[in-house]
Amino acid sequence: MDYFLLALKKYAVFSGRARRKEYWMFVLFQFLLSIAAAVIDGMMGSSVGVGTGVLSILLGLALLVPGLAVSVRRLHDVNKSGWFLLIALVPLVGAIWLLVLDVTEGTRGDNDYGPDPKAMELAY
Repeated sequence: MDYFLLALKKYAVFSGRARRKEYWMFVLFQFLLSIAAAVIDGMMGSSVGVGTGVLSILLGLALLVPGLAVSVRRLHDVNKSGWFLLIALVPLVGAIWLLVLDVTEGTRGDNDYGPDPKAMELAY
């Protein structure tokens, strides 16, 4: 939960680096909140289709910018530009390549995008 809140605190910070744990915890909590929003939309009768209720749409809009920001920071951790997110637009291959980048361990030590977040966390 701390990593999800950390990503929300860095709402629109596209610089720096994000550890795998920060990225995947954000993805996990976003997924769980989306399921809860879809269930609540279904109970309220505001669901037009799967995941298209009022609450689901508002949640998606609220988490859009922090999701993009943590994704860009995750790519920075593997020493790739944030523009690599656009690789997901290539059918099938792009999504697989982006997934591989997301699960790859970050660059040890400093890279072009800043200091190693894992080393900074261990220093505390």
